[in-house]
Amino acid sequence: MAGLRIDELTISYTQGDYVVKPIDGLSAACDDGELVLLLGPSGSGKTTLLSCLAGILTPAAGRIFAGDTEVTALRGAALTRFRRHGVGVVFQAFNLVPSLTARENVAAPLRLAGVPGRRAYPRAEELLERVGLAERMGHLPRALSGGQQQRVAIARALVHDPPLIVADEPTAHLDYVQVEAVLRIIRDLAQPGRLVVVATHDERFTPLADRVIELRPGPAAGPAADRGPVTTAPPAVLFEQGSAGTAIYIVEEGEIEVFRVGPDGAEHILRRYGPGEYFGELGALAGLPRAASARATRATVLTALGPQEFRRLRTASPTPVVNHATDR
Repeated sequence: MAGLRIDELTISYTQGDYVVKPIDGLSAACDDGELVLLLGPSGSGKTTLLSCLAGILTPAAGRIFAGDTEVTALRGAALTRFRRHGVGVVFQAFNLVPSLTARENVAAPLRLAGVPGRRAYPRAEELLERVGLAERMGHLPRALSGGQQQRVAIARALVHDPPLIVADEPTAHLDYVQVEAVLRIIRDLAQPGRLVVVATHDERFTPLADRVIELRPGPAAGPAADRGPVTTAPPAVLFEQGSAGTAIYIVEEGEIEVFRVGPDGAEHILRRYGPGEYFGELGALAGLPRAASARATRATVLTALGPQEFRRLRTASPTPVVNHATDR
């Protein structure tokens, strides 16, 4: 495998009556043998991106290359072969079969692929020894600790010796004693011939990584990052859904409408804000992407504040709170 390349990737999905784009135009390149971290807040698309890398989900746009294989172009039998032999997946929740022993869980993908037991079980034993579970092969998942179950899951992901391993929050359910072994195993997996991509909130991974890809909302549209007076008029959009929430706005004159675009392309007006009202504070204060778009319905004057300025203003002279949860 010659590495991983992501070109202008966009991921979108429908959530109820609106469309979410957790990733919009992402490009990145990773070299063979690297341990790569995907970092970002909840909702930034880490798990969804892993699913696209594994060929489980199809992005809305863009391309993914694993070595010379264009994953996003695979269909039918070719896609099945890639999922089986080209990538191994380590799930956050382990996903072990409760009624199977550790050895049987690891051997399961081989048996499902038609590999006879005389070859599948020795391979499973070899991998369980590699992850330090030689003495626990005959135990059911309920008799294993969380760290041991995750090591079984890692061994299972390796049965076909794939050149790409993707792991979703592999230490999320582990205490600090269990984490050490899992961190060491994942670090050791990244070597020439195998690339490992991990989505995580665990900062203990950071010093071990060869590359970090931060998944955060892109730059805010228009004047959203400005401070002080802002003048806007239709059809200008103040900020767009999915952009970075960097400023809170107070309407001085005019009117702002906040809207979302539904799966059918139709706009849904969520609220209109007039003089004396503010909006956009959740994105700026909590570091969240904008949950909707905002634009002026007529010539409008706004005051844009950063989070600290907004807090000082609220402390000195609280502004009446209205329904702000729709726009962030």
